Amino acid sequence: MTDTLKLTGRDLFWPPADELTEAAERIRARLGDWPPTHAPWRICLTAPDAPNGGDLLVVADEQHQQYGEQIARWLVQGAGVIEAGKNGATLHLGGERYRLEGQLAEDWLAALAAFLDCGFDPHDALVLALAWRDGDEKRAADAWPTDIARFPRVAGLPAAPSQPFAPCPHDLGLYPVLPTAEWVERVAGFGVKTIQLRRKSAEPAAELASEIARAVAAGRKHDARVFINDHWRAALEAGAYGVHLGQEDVHTADLHAIAAAGLRLGLSTHGYYEMLTALHFRPSYIALGAVFATTTKVMPTAPQGLARLARYVRLLDGVVPILAIGGISGDVLPAVLATGVRSAAVVRAVIEAADPAAAVASLQKAFGSRSSD
Repeated sequence: MTDTLKLTGRDLFWPPADELTEAAERIRARLGDWPPTHAPWRICLTAPDAPNGGDLLVVADEQHQQYGEQIARWLVQGAGVIEAGKNGATLHLGGERYRLEGQLAEDWLAALAAFLDCGFDPHDALVLALAWRDGDEKRAADAWPTDIARFPRVAGLPAAPSQPFAPCPHDLGLYPVLPTAEWVERVAGFGVKTIQLRRKSAEPAAELASEIARAVAAGRKHDARVFINDHWRAALEAGAYGVHLGQEDVHTADLHAIAAAGLRLGLSTHGYYEMLTALHFRPSYIALGAVFATTTKVMPTAPQGLARLARYVRLLDGVVPILAIGGISGDVLPAVLATGVRSAAVVRAVIEAADPAAAVASLQKAFGSRSSD
């Protein structure tokens, strides 16, 4: 057992609980070796005198009214609060509420401590703790939860469209994300079959509509799948193959209209909680990222890395088409594909290449015999 797995003697629980700490260490030993967590969370079964930003206070659902004022004060002090009940748990942290419906094992608090020690943020660690079952650490050398049927459900989401989104190929292959319609035309001409147009700068509606229509036309000419990032209304009008949206967009975009029009939907995710949120809407594919640090956009989370990506692939492969995204260059693409993911988005690897055609050919070669049809 490496130093990163030794939990005894650490301030994991308040009040100190040897039995819980021993269970957490036993579980942690079956989760693999991860870098030491950047945030040493403490799980509090009773309120400490001065809760702080590293504390997660656990209260029973029925105690919420009783502790209402105290809970509000704890949150103001920067602590998180987990309301645990028979049907799941709700985390309040940083002004956000994460509601999960599912089964709580006897060892769920120990599992939560173990997943926090693996470096996962509290909302993702809580998802994994609810996917945990007592005794999992005795059943396999690697006890990481990978059965989607055991994972909790995110509660309180808007209804998913009654009509499922149109499917897309399981293997989307190379997926360049490009800034202009001219780039879409060039790269589609290189034989790439899946492309995204991402226009982030403010521009007049007419110019935006013209760019999107031009990109969609290029896709039709070259038999390529063109996704439009964010601008779903213009994508609908242009008859695009699909749209790609962020997590925040599922609350504002008309998903029912997108589905009814037969467009495919891709959704961004940055961890387990967002994956479950995305799955609720039954998208055509899910993007997993950012795998590495990227300068092309501001990311809400730290880079996921290859170890997490491999875990995500084990959970979602065969459930929904998945796409790795974020900071992927030709140098690291083989390692990304080695996780089992069969689709990968690139940006700078194409648009900043001295010879974009040669760069695309090299990137396509990394996929080997994998089909994108």
